[in-house]
Amino acid sequence: MNYIRGEPGKRDRMLVTPEGLALPLVVGSKGARAGALLLDLTFITIGLIVFFIVLGFTGVQLLDLGSSDEINPVVEFFFVILILFLFLARYGYFLYFELGPKAATPGKRLLGLRVAARDGGRLTAEMVIARNLMRDVEVFIPLFFWLGGGQQAGIAGFTAFIWIMIFVLFPFFNKDALRAGDVVAGTWVVEAKAAKLKEAMSLAPDRSNDYQFGEAELAVYGEHELQVLERVLRQDQPDALRDVAAAITYKIGWQLGNGDEREFLEAFYAALRAHLESGMRFGKRKKDKHS
Repeated sequence: MNYIRGEPGKRDRMLVTPEGLALPLVVGSKGARAGALLLDLTFITIGLIVFFIVLGFTGVQLLDLGSSDEINPVVEFFFVILILFLFLARYGYFLYFELGPKAATPGKRLLGLRVAARDGGRLTAEMVIARNLMRDVEVFIPLFFWLGGGQQAGIAGFTAFIWIMIFVLFPFFNKDALRAGDVVAGTWVVEAKAAKLKEAMSLAPDRSNDYQFGEAELAVYGEHELQVLERVLRQDQPDALRDVAAAITYKIGWQLGNGDEREFLEAFYAALRAHLESGMRFGKRKKDKHS
């Protein structure tokens, strides 16, 4: 696992990226994660209620369609829509938002959380799918069984209840508050403290005038790399500055003299930020270097 724990009893962590950079982050608290899940379930429930109200009003018009001795195709179609909507509400909600650029559901975003890969790499679709499918095994399937009368099934009901409790309490048995789905998928939930581009750190204007970067040189990186570069500049660690400057200059085909690393990185940061903001104004976003 490519991260270093912070102070004992704290949620601070130091994540080591595949490039060897140490980035500070804060693991989301158990309370915040539980609150985010409750918010998301509330949003899903509200959506279902609205859907059923609309479907109910529409169904009144369908009662007079067709004869009583045959199945109306319109009614069949609405049953298909109902099944599809329930499926999307259960699975699509979490997958859609966590696969998005924010890597967070509305509940997580409201509480300042996001999903991230524990190895410091990209959050892949396989990770998001795995962590969300595990939620069924952890909670939903045994919970539906138990609430559906399984508690009256003797040893089977008792086993289902113990199963639920084990997985519900799983985050309390590890310092990173990982649920079983996070362990399987290689993810964790962290606090999302990254600044927006328009609120990014400001640099002295004379720093960026000594370096000029072309379109092709700036196009190799995206918003993720910009945020990583900002963290490196804020940390101001000489080794990290040197390593990042070497990686960027190698990528864009530049050569840099010793001692010029911070000035170069500040100039590249300012130019990349301006380049990405310019693209946003025209509706173009580049999430990361792989986009």
